Amino acid sequence: MTTTRRAFGAMASGAALAALAPATAVSATPRHRRLIAHDDFRHGLGRWAVELEKGGSVTASRGTLEVDVPAGATIWFTKRLEGPYVLEYTATPVSAGGVNDRVSDLNNFWNAVDVRSPHDLFATPRGGALAEYDHLRTYYAGYGANTNTTTRLRRYVGQAGVRPLVLDYTEPLLVANAPHHVRIVSDGSTVRWWNNGRLVFDHTDPEPYTAGHFAFRTTWSHFRISGFRVWSLHRRG
Repeated sequence: MTTTRRAFGAMASGAALAALAPATAVSATPRHRRLIAHDDFRHGLGRWAVELEKGGSVTASRGTLEVDVPAGATIWFTKRLEGPYVLEYTATPVSAGGVNDRVSDLNNFWNAVDVRSPHDLFATPRGGALAEYDHLRTYYAGYGANTNTTTRLRRYVGQAGVRPLVLDYTEPLLVANAPHHVRIVSDGSTVRWWNNGRLVFDHTDPEPYTAGHFAFRTTWSHFRISGFRVWSLHRRG
């Protein structure tokens, strides 16, 4: 059983709307933290593993990870992360008339482990189609998915065809050509996903996934991503 505190729903309550207020300094920016991973996207894809369903373009240069793909794409950070941590990046969905400029699917896997090769995520080949990730044990956020109509949190359990849904919203959704600053908090049983200083997913998991790999995930879309940072959270005492 999992416990979830809803931050946003199709019929937002007063409490939910309050949760969408700009994040406080404490909740948004932990005071005690240490930078453990980052990429300024100026030196190629050496820290990333790209899995593409039907090709496309994924490049990293001049401070931007650019993802322009006609189908499924998963871009894994090759360093395994262990919590507690907070991860941040900024993504802009491009809508400028390009063939893949669909404005959809700002998605993430995090704390991902493939049950077929639990000690090495990359020992099992995958080709970018979403069904190929069913064998992961992972959290999965789909922000503005299904042609920008749904925003969902899932908790994969490593079984084919099983993608348990934790939260299912009809908003918030993506805004074309606007920066979306994402913050993911993995802190024991606390799982949070923020966008532009507003709490979207707030989930308490009594059997949490606390370590594994992070990935950008999208399908038939065009994104520009920057400012990838991961901090280890520190506690006093």
